Amino acid sequence: MIAAAPGAIPFIIAVMVAATALSFVLSPFAIRFARQLGAIDRPDSTRRVHRLPVPRGGGLAVVASFVGVGVGALVINEMVRAVPQVRVIPPAQLAALFGGAALAAALGFLDDRYQLRARWQLLIQLVLAGVAVRAGISIGFIDNPFQFLGGPFDFRLIEFGAELAIVVTVLWIVGMINSINFIDGLDGLSTGISLIAAVTLGIVALTLQLTDVAVLCAVLAGALAGFLPWNFHRARVFIGTTGVYAVGYSLAVLSILGVGKVAVAMLVLGVPIIDTFWIIIRRLSSRRSPFTPDRGHFHHRLLDLGLTHRGAVLVIYGICGLLALLSLVLSGTGSLYAFMGVVVGGGLVLYLMTRRAREALDARTYEAQEPTEALTVEAAEAEREREALATGTDSRAHRPEA
Repeated sequence: MIAAAPGAIPFIIAVMVAATALSFVLSPFAIRFARQLGAIDRPDSTRRVHRLPVPRGGGLAVVASFVGVGVGALVINEMVRAVPQVRVIPPAQLAALFGGAALAAALGFLDDRYQLRARWQLLIQLVLAGVAVRAGISIGFIDNPFQFLGGPFDFRLIEFGAELAIVVTVLWIVGMINSINFIDGLDGLSTGISLIAAVTLGIVALTLQLTDVAVLCAVLAGALAGFLPWNFHRARVFIGTTGVYAVGYSLAVLSILGVGKVAVAMLVLGVPIIDTFWIIIRRLSSRRSPFTPDRGHFHHRLLDLGLTHRGAVLVIYGICGLLALLSLVLSGTGSLYAFMGVVVGGGLVLYLMTRRAREALDARTYEAQEPTEALTVEAAEAEREREALATGTDSRAHRPEA
């Protein structure tokens, strides 16, 4: 049951709505900015599933909303005291959360623009993890999943020493960023999954009376919700590495600040985590780099089975939603057991789906281009220009004479 102080729930809803509105309004500016700087994702025949060039870097709107509304919410709360400071987050850790998210967006945009090599991307992820660790954000313990064995295993928590805690924290943050990155293959997929995760972490924080963490989760959820209409199929903008790095980093840090609710985050994000794990195993077994892009992801397999673009995304939303509900009713140890079961079951499903796949995925075989919503004259003109760019024709040839 959620136990929150009077005024906390309305304040949390208010900041979530504010972040949603701001993100929605800022998204067109992020689209324009990405186009001006040449951060464009162009279709290809190897693994892309979109058919027209789409701007990247939409995560700028998400991060600006998260940082702007988040900082504003904390300042306003200091004045109105809507959310009691049951457990005050140290200023250094707040600075690491917001500053790290902003830094992640800035460094991620470099990849959106220049397509950095994998080694440089890994270095950026390690730098981001270092920002969190330097601020004292670390995973000091996890629930013991082997307590049921009794005897020498009969203790509730597995505590880490200072050095090991740093290693575990770095692995968690880097792993979270890559999980969100690897699942970012369909319109709105990583945005929606991250939204579900942020809402779930916020609810868990409320049950623990960590209303400060709940407020921050609500702001992140709102920022993602406001961006989703622009990012859902057919996407007018991608969240890009800009958003993937910032959102993955923020979710990883918020799960730690929520009294180490890493097990909850692992279960809620079970689909991208398991997809990442098995993809890396498969690539290494094929003697390829784990960062080599291909079309072997879970969402690609769903498309190969005949699901539409939107259908595949909604199926994964549904799975993540069910895992989120499961995480809310299970204890920390129960969440770990459930996650282990999902790892095994998910691996079996991916194996069977891989066996069934008979041919390489081709974007042209997925579905015919769906009609878009009613567009303004300016948007329609931009759509024709993108089509012309993709086909190599002159868009002016299709314009009626004045």
